[in-house]
Amino acid sequence: MATVELEQVFKQYGSTPVVKGLSLKVEAGEFLSLLGPSGCGKTTTLRMVAGLERIDRGVLRIDGRVVDGPQVNMPPERRGLGMVFQSYAVWPHRTVAQNVAYPLTLQGLGAQEIAARVQEALGWVRLQPFADRPPSQLSGGQLQRVAIARALVARPKVLLLDEPLSNLDAALREELRGEIASLRATLGTTMIFVTHDQHEALALSDRVAVMNHGVIEQIASPEQLYREPATPFVASFVGGANVLTGTVDGSTFTTHGERFELPGEGPATTIAVRPEHVRLGEGTPLRLLARLFLGSAVEYRFALGDVVLRAVGPAVEAARVGDHVRVGFSQVRRYASPAES
Repeated sequence: MATVELEQVFKQYGSTPVVKGLSLKVEAGEFLSLLGPSGCGKTTTLRMVAGLERIDRGVLRIDGRVVDGPQVNMPPERRGLGMVFQSYAVWPHRTVAQNVAYPLTLQGLGAQEIAARVQEALGWVRLQPFADRPPSQLSGGQLQRVAIARALVARPKVLLLDEPLSNLDAALREELRGEIASLRATLGTTMIFVTHDQHEALALSDRVAVMNHGVIEQIASPEQLYREPATPFVASFVGGANVLTGTVDGSTFTTHGERFELPGEGPATTIAVRPEHVRLGEGTPLRLLARLFLGSAVEYRFALGDVVLRAVGPAVEAARVGDHVRVGFSQVRRYASPAES
């Protein structure tokens, strides 16, 4: 286990800034996710930690030691890290055991120690029965577990995971997400996980850093992030809140030509309303555009000016597409400044 610290780190490609003065400390043994949309700088940040990209300005420390900064650039192989990429990057001409053993072979360890540590690593990911198989005989989820075992076999101080589940189908993603959670509980390794999937980040992390346009908009526990989003962007990206901009007169909020009564008090030019906090049957009449059955709930989509208002809740038989249904808000998050465009 080791700490990872970035202090006022900048990175740009040509004239395009990608990471803009990012400061972050990952504690020893912590599982931290970098969450955000494509192009927000999360993968670039991970690659800088790994040593695959140089930082332009700032300081990067691992376990208190500067590994990148003014006049310092420690190569990736000396940073004590393991990395799992989005693609499996498994050698097709090697068996599962030979793939996992490769980092130890590079270290020059003896055959007996390599064999023991490979079996241990395969046990962590439940692949011991597949040790002698070629990769062509494995599923996508099994291939990614081979990649994880190979990253862990050298006992890294920090494990970096760059969207390792994005190439898998929904069932395999859920299965491997559970594997990663179990591994983390067993090994206690410091982990930095990059994803654009909020469900992965919320399910796995001790803390989540939400990135947007090269900066961290909020870093918090999954529970705090969901319940107390610091910005309209965080509210929208984590949990899919309806973000509305308008004017307040007392408790009445006017947006897109419609008026809503708001619970609570406080100034607000922008509000965030989670779909589960949109209630049907009372309030402002809106036209129902779509009714989507989700299994455990139903999603309703309403026309609100030129935007769509989403609600999620139990089935309401009286709510039919094309009808006007009264809509109100049971809970809102208020912001005094306008939503980011």
